[in-house]
Amino acid sequence: MFCPSCGEADQKKGTYCRKCGGFLADFGKVKLSERPVDENFTANTVLTGLTGITSLVLAIVLYIMFLGRADTPVIIYIVAGFLTAMFAWQVQTFLRTLQLKKQFRNRDRQKAEMESAAVDSQPTKELLNEPDLGNVVPASVTENTTNNLKEKVRRSTQSEK
Repeated sequence: MFCPSCGEADQKKGTYCRKCGGFLADFGKVKLSERPVDENFTANTVLTGLTGITSLVLAIVLYIMFLGRADTPVIIYIVAGFLTAMFAWQVQTFLRTLQLKKQFRNRDRQKAEMESAAVDSQPTKELLNEPDLGNVVPASVTENTTNNLKEKVRRSTQSEK
């Protein structure tokens, strides 16, 4: 294996380069997630919803308990404002996740439709033109050259006799 950083040869995968010290990953061992995309969207949607609800409830509790009191520290208002902003962020993340999930479903549906349309389409023989075999290249480019050389050798040996 060659180091992708410096090009040093004879390196072992999963170790560090002897020349530059860069990590040489073994990409053959890397596994992609086998979880379906829908499960990832569902988990993200649930976690975003829970985070948003929690931050909203905590902000409401802080406002109810401390709003309007004279002895309330400023940090309470800052935390309540931060929790409100966090709720707003989680709402927009939730909505974007739903949009992304819809786009993935549409893409998967279109992909399935294209695959089924390709299977149901006309046979390949009807779609392609007949082959033109008049311009076929010989199996070896040197084939005709070798025949010419044999003829020249034969002529030269005959002329020498």
